[in-house]
Order: sequence, then structure tokens, then C-alpha cells
Amino acid sequence: MNEPPSFVASVVSVFTGGYLPPPMPSVPMPVPEQAPSPPDWHIPSISEDRAREAFATYVSSKCCYSSAPVREGVITNMESFNTYRYRLETFMESRSTEWSQEPYTGQPVDAGVQPTPGPWQIAAQPPAFFQEHKQTIKVPYTSSVKNCHVCLGMGKNPCTTCAGAGNKVCRVCNGSGYRHSDDRCTHCNGRGRENCSSCSGSGSCQCDTCRGKRQLLVFINLNVKWSIEKDEFVAQDSSGLRGQKLEEVSGKELFKDAQNMVYPVRGFPDVSVAQASERFVRDHQVKYAQKSRMLQQRQTIELIAITKVNYMWKGKPNVYYVYGNEFKVNADDYPATCCCSVM
Repeated sequence: MNEPPSFVASVVSVFTGGYLPPPMPSVPMPVPEQAPSPPDWHIPSISEDRAREAFATYVSSKCCYSSAPVREGVITNMESFNTYRYRLETFMESRSTEWSQEPYTGQPVDAGVQPTPGPWQIAAQPPAFFQEHKQTIKVPYTSSVKNCHVCLGMGKNPCTTCAGAGNKVCRVCNGSGYRHSDDRCTHCNGRGRENCSSCSGSGSCQCDTCRGKRQLLVFINLNVKWSIEKDEFVAQDSSGLRGQKLEEVSGKELFKDAQNMVYPVRGFPDVSVAQASERFVRDHQVKYAQKSRMLQQRQTIELIAITKVNYMWKGKPNVYYVYGNEFKVNADDYPATCCCSVM
């Protein structure tokens, strides 16, 4: 049973392949709730004892670092260079279509029975917010039957091992019919050829596409994808700590806001964070609202505490950094290393 021309035209007009834009909402889109009042952006600092403890833990993890600077070093100054990480996440649903097929074994054929629903009219079960997931749904009223295009409706194809001959050169005598001098090859009975093991000598194998059924059920699959698009911004600081180090740590969450659509952050002490928030919120609307259905947005601001610790050891100044919730330490110029020592 082939697809009626009118059915093909209607389906192609609705299911064009690729990502499909969502329809205009039937009710007004929810606007962001009233922007929350700015919270108290209190910046905590670590104590000298906490800095020493982190330094000691760091040094003990290094097999070639002497612990003398930890025991004998005198902290002269501690400077806070806290920075912030702003993150905007948009949880959205996108839909795309593709033709699919499977061997026809008597499944229902419904093409043209009723009008085909639009891609955004088909119900799908979404996951919880901010959980990525995929679902494939067979589109109703798109299933039709056609002869297999690979085997031309025969259910089998010429064997690729023997090129359809059903036999091949004997692997024992290499086609001579003899093994040693005048001894006849017992493997092929002197014929010089043996039956092909792939097709059992028939010269053909079952068609992999229709699995020997000769016909295919052709239909449209709707691919539904729930995904998270994320942008991050880390404010610059003048501590001297390499920015890549901050990717290794988490920060203290100062602010979190989740709505259908969020407002840009207002009133934050670091103006670059507020500017990044405004830019990201605008960019997400422009980039994603046209091709996807935006279900939820979430924005957070983390404080990443960076403390620069200046200390003296053996009359010379030295520096190390303590940063992140994990109190990681960076001391690139540690003054007492020896690859031969045993701590």
C-alpha cells in the first residue's frame, strides 16, 4: 500500500524535518514575577587559622614539599579578592521529525485515516525541570507500507562474501583441487571450490533492511528533546590567581532565582555581573525562543572566595592562595621543595 499523494503533501507541509518552531501561545506568555529585592551581599572572609589549616593540608599532599614553611612561616597579611560566578540556565523543549521504517509484519496502517496532528499537538511526558531527557514518538496517521527498496521486494540480496555465486575458492587447496602432488583435495572433493559458509551455498542472504519480509512500514517519528542551555560569567579579579583554577572549585550561593522567565539581576555590587545577567537573559530569549519552548529559567550567583596570604619564612616574603568552598590552595613558588626528601 503506497502513500496517497494528498497524504504525502499534507505530511511534508507539516513535518519539514529539523527543529520545528513552537506555535504561538494561545494564552499570553507568563511574564517574570516581580523582581526580587536585592539581598544582603555580605562578603565573608576566612580566618588566619583556616588559612593555615588549608596550607598544611595542601603541603602534606605533596611528597616533595617540606612542612617547614607551614610550621615556621609567619603570616604578615591576608587580602580578600573575592570574585563571582553568574550562571543562567534555560530548560527547554525542542521537537524535530524524521522518516523512519521497520519490517512490515502486519502492524496497523493508518496513513490518511485522519488528519495528521501537528508536531506540537502530540502529547509528550516531560521530565522534572532541569533534567535532560529524550523521547521518540511515532506520529499517528503517518504509517504506510511499501516494498523494500533495498532488496526490491525480494526479501533477500546477493551474498557479498561470494558475490552471489554460492561458492568460493577452496581455502585448503587454493582452487587447485589437489593438496600434495597428485593427492586429491578431500575438502572440496577435487572441485577447487567450496560452498560459501555465509549463504550456505544459496548465493543470497536475507535482506537486513526488511529482514526477509519484503515490505516496510514507513512512518514519521517525532523526536522530543528536553535540554539545558547554560551560560556562565566569572568576574575578573586582581588577585593574581590564574582564572583556570576557579573552574576546579564551587562557590557559596548568594542568590538563586527560578521562574518561567527571569528578570536580569539588579543592584549587585559588581556591575559586570549585572551586565552579564542582562546580556545572557536577552541572548537566551533571542537564541532559543524561536526554535524551542522555554519551560523554566534559573539564575544563580556564587561567591568564590579568594584569599591571598602573604607570609615570611627565613626572612623572605612568600605567597599562597586559598580559594573556593573546598579551600583549595595554590602555591606555585613554594620555597621548600626537594625531590629527595621524605616528609
